[in-house]
Amino acid sequence: MKAVFLIADDFEDLQFFHLYYRLREDGIAVTVAAEAETLVAEGLHGYAVEPDMSIQELSPNDYDLLIVPGGRSPEHLRVDEEAVNLVRMFAQDGGIVAAIGHGTQLLISAGILSNKQATGDAGIRDDIRNCDAQYSDEPVVVDGNVITARGNPDLPAFCAQIRAAVAARSK
Repeated sequence: MKAVFLIADDFEDLQFFHLYYRLREDGIAVTVAAEAETLVAEGLHGYAVEPDMSIQELSPNDYDLLIVPGGRSPEHLRVDEEAVNLVRMFAQDGGIVAAIGHGTQLLISAGILSNKQATGDAGIRDDIRNCDAQYSDEPVVVDGNVITARGNPDLPAFCAQIRAAVAARSK
């Protein structure tokens, strides 16, 4: 099982690191990808991450799970057509796509939430509704291969749901 995180500057540190280390503890190979010019991505709270590769180098077929942490990072990524296309292709190919907080913005831009149920930070509730998705004010929402969560307080439930989806795929 292989997972990839998509990040840019101003990612929500806790949403990244909580899942990053949890997945590694579970024996999942984890890759971090960012825009080509990003040598180090800095989180909202000052933690730095060196990406393993650029988004442009990624092949969706090489990964089973794609994770988009929140913060302001998704705002940067959603204007990068390669990042948007990667998420779209990943979802269309049936990979597990997980986003938390503002991470759902990138899924909106990729057009993968239409006719789905989803959640995210309350500040993007209307964005979720405006893309023809049904917004649910729940800690975690699963619709097919898409897993979304509201924010930091929901990290334990989000992580548990991702782990359950990964376990189901591993059988």
